[in-house]
Amino acid sequence: MPTYGYECTHCGHAFDAFQKISDEALDKCPKCKSKVRRVIGGGTGIIFKGSGFYATDYKKPSPSSSGCPKANQGCPGCNHG
Repeated sequence: MPTYGYECTHCGHAFDAFQKISDEALDKCPKCKSKVRRVIGGGTGIIFKGSGFYATDYKKPSPSSSGCPKANQGCPGCNHG
């Protein structure tokens, strides 16, 4: 669930709320019960862990060592040039 930041328009109290995207925005401050506004935060950056995100998940496989462009279709390595 996303975390939304809020700030009270009366007392200035800032707080975060874990809400579903489909939930209605909060409208009352938990401290003084005045009106709050949703603030736009910087969010969280992307975290890459592991040996190599691109190399292991999205990189296209290198061509076959036979050099034939149809080697992945069962060609034994003839000259399709």
